[in-house]
Formats: sequence, C-alpha cells, structure tokens
Amino acid sequence: MEGNAIKKRQSKLKEKLIEQFKKTPIVQIACEKVGVGRATYYRWRKDNTEFAQLADESLFEGITLMNDMAESKLLSAIKDGNLTGIIFWLKNRHNAYKTRVEISSLGREEVMLTDEQEEVIKKAIGLTKTETKEEEEK
Repeated sequence: MEGNAIKKRQSKLKEKLIEQFKKTPIVQIACEKVGVGRATYYRWRKDNTEFAQLADESLFEGITLMNDMAESKLLSAIKDGNLTGIIFWLKNRHNAYKTRVEISSLGREEVMLTDEQEEVIKKAIGLTKTETKEEEEK
C-alpha cells in the first residue's frame, strides 16, 4: 500500500517536471521549482526510457520557445538601433559579415604538412561546408 502511494507521488512529480521543462528548459531550475533533486531526475531517466523521452521532448519544446523569445527580443533591439544586436545579427546571418579565418605564410619556403595536419584541415573544411549547406537550407 505504501509503495503504491510513493509511485503515485512520483508519477505526479514526473508530470509536473515534464510540464516545467516546457516553461523552463534548464534541468536544475525545473527540478528546484517542482521540488525534485537532480539526482532523482537522472535516476528516473535511467530507469524509465519513456520518461526520458518525454523529458527530452519537453526540454526541446522549452528550448524552442526560449529561442523564439530571444530572437524576438533581438529583432526588437535591432529595430531600436541597438548596435550590439545589429552586429550579432549580421555576423550570424549575413555572409559578408561572418567571422573568417585567414591562413597565410610570411616566408616563401614551402611547408610540408604531416598526414595528421592534412587530416585536421580536411575535417575543418568539411565542417564549414556542412555549416554552409545548413545555412543555405534555412
């Protein structure tokens, strides 16, 4: 009988936590608001894949909401002439203002790269191509 009461209470706390994640997508803060310890939350995740999935979905929903709110505030700041907001927008949304890395050599001597260095450069170039493709799709 007592075990049943505990399960009911835990079930209600889990539901409250899932709902709180939609409003506050920060595990520590959401747990504090509901009255659940972080360790308990992570134990519940480990023991219950359905709960973990619901928690992930709620966190994603909450993060999406916060992103929308932040972007709305950024656009308002830009409209108000906030230079920091304008610079941020241009650096992240306009190709002409993106941060670039330039590699040059002061000497004329040819430098041979090791296989490991070549691999790192190829990987870095591949990452930038992926980012560019993702941005173009937006």
